[in-house]
Amino acid sequence: MNENMIKQLLEDVKTGKMDIEQAADRFKNLTFEDLGYAKVDHHRQRRKGFPEVIFGEGKTPEHIVNIMKSLKEKSGSNVLATRISKEVYDIIKDQLPEAKYYQDARILMIEQGKKQVKGHIVVLAAGTSDLPVAEEAAITAEAMGNKVVRIYDTGVAGIHRLFAQLDKLNEAKVIIVVAGMEGALSSVVGGLMDKPIIAVPTSIGYGTNFKGISALLTMLNSCSSGVSVVNIDNGFGAAYSASLINQLGE
Repeated sequence: MNENMIKQLLEDVKTGKMDIEQAADRFKNLTFEDLGYAKVDHHRQRRKGFPEVIFGEGKTPEHIVNIMKSLKEKSGSNVLATRISKEVYDIIKDQLPEAKYYQDARILMIEQGKKQVKGHIVVLAAGTSDLPVAEEAAITAEAMGNKVVRIYDTGVAGIHRLFAQLDKLNEAKVIIVVAGMEGALSSVVGGLMDKPIIAVPTSIGYGTNFKGISALLTMLNSCSSGVSVVNIDNGFGAAYSASLINQLGE
């Protein structure tokens, strides 16, 4: 339940449109709602500015549907579920016809609240193979009300492609850099920009990439100042942090 919904509820009590018992019943699940298999955190929007986001892996289609419906009813904001496979979406799409599925990002979203902040986030991806993680970051950031500029396929093997995008990078408030293989792109961008850089290592690469560990270590050992690193393939986490930064001072 967001602030506007609480104010409207109190106004309805004040004007007599709703009695105290009805209002008390609405407030019953204000902090969390126990569905048996999940305790949906309805207070998170008040604490964090955005509702609880559902991590889809490991949840049954029934669980995903019911949690999304609960959040839709109580939040009044966009409802987001990450790591939703196409197979799971095909099972639940008729139960959530209002939800839009982003297959590359593996994200399912019910859009019901628009908010646009002033600054914007650039999502920069080293290679086309990194797009699923980059799109998870981009869609998440957009769902949280941020303008997002996508710049893809600008890895260090053809660094002139990056230099052609410097004007767009300089206009950003935060830059998310998504890279696999050796993960060097974040250090290059960090050495050029005076913005916070959030680096996302991906699991893309040959054997000694170790499913993203080599990219993770490269980013953690960056000699460029201002580079922060999230977990392997964690586009969602990068977008959440970038959104908090972008909305400072709003």
